Formats: sequence, C-alpha cells, structure tokens
Amino acid sequence: MTHRLAFYDMDRTVTYSGTYTGFLLHVARRMAPWRLLLFPGVVLMMLAYVLKLVTRQRLKEVNQGLMIGWNVERAKLMPHVESYAARVVAGNVRPGALAQIARDKADGCTLVLATASYRLYVEPIARRLGFDAVIATDHLSQDLRYVRAKIAGENCYDTGKLRMIKAWMAAEAIDRSTAHIRSYSDHVSDAPMLEFSDVPHAANPHKPLAKLAAEKGWARVDWP
Repeated sequence: MTHRLAFYDMDRTVTYSGTYTGFLLHVARRMAPWRLLLFPGVVLMMLAYVLKLVTRQRLKEVNQGLMIGWNVERAKLMPHVESYAARVVAGNVRPGALAQIARDKADGCTLVLATASYRLYVEPIARRLGFDAVIATDHLSQDLRYVRAKIAGENCYDTGKLRMIKAWMAAEAIDRSTAHIRSYSDHVSDAPMLEFSDVPHAANPHKPLAKLAAEKGWARVDWP
C-alpha cells in the first residue's frame, strides 16, 4: 500500500504573510487591550533574536507572555483563536495554494499542515482549509485548562520540523518506503522537509530557497 502525503508549510506558503504577530495582536486587542502598550517589548525581543541573544523558541514564549499572558484560561481564549482563524482564511490565503490543496486532495493525498506556528491557532485554520492533520509547535499545556506561554518539546522549525514529521509518520504507522511525499514551502529553513520528499516544491520562494531549488532541480511554483 502506498501512502500519498502532501506536507504544506503555512506562513507565506499557504498564506500571503506571517500569522504569528497578527495572532498576538488580535488576541491582545480583544482580551486585554492594555497589553498593546507592551508591544515595544515584542520589538525588542525580535531584535534580540536577530542579534542571536535569545533562541527562536524563547522569543515566541516571551512574546506570548507579553501580549496574551503567561497563563490564560483556554475557555476564554478559544473564541478569539477561532475568530483569528476565520480572519486568516478570509483574507490571508493564496488562491493558488487553495487550488493546489484541492488537486492534492483529488489525487488521494493526506493533507498535512506542517508549520512552526502554534497548534493552538493552526488547527482551526487547517480545519477550515480541509487539511487532514497538523504538525505544529505545541504548548506545554496543550490539553489542559490553562494555556501557558511555554513550548512543549521542539519548535517545529528546520530540522526540528523534519523530526516531528517523521514522528507523526511513525505514530500513523506510515513507513517511508511505502510513502509518496509531496511538499511545499517558501523558506530555505524547510530544506530538510523538501529533501525528505519525493516531489519538493519551492512555493513563492524567497531568494535563498529559490537559489537552492534551482541547484537541486526542485520544482518552483508561484501562486497568486
């Protein structure tokens, strides 16, 4: 039996722009507008990340703590998560990506959204777009009453994303030798995922990935 899989990155691949900062601001405006006064701290954390003073994982944790809170009751948070997902799908999704998702589904692929963004808001987006599964960055309290600004395990990024893809396949009892994999990403950090695939696609790639794709002979797609 051959398992047909299609792995999609989300930010700037399926969407036009990133979703993480928009998520923080959307929730802050609706739950605690006073937290917008703390946004300069988010900018400083981003600068610290660029200067390699903090890790990408710590950057995400601190920014969530500043803009949403370190411990937030899930029941109060989720309506705003759902409204943000609806907003993303309504105005930040590439029509070309939607068309490719439909083609892969028609070809019998299991559609998997594999992204460094938080599962908390990726799952509502994925559900609206018709994906079958999500591989994403998890919160430490993913299934508990309170959402903590703390990442469980790895940030789903670069080689970490590939490890999480392999772990998901193992949990689904899908052996690599029985799988035919398509993948799509805009960013060179997803080179490990693309290398792992049978049919990798550089989707609306930035310059480093466009260069790598040309060297590797990977397909390039430019979705509107």
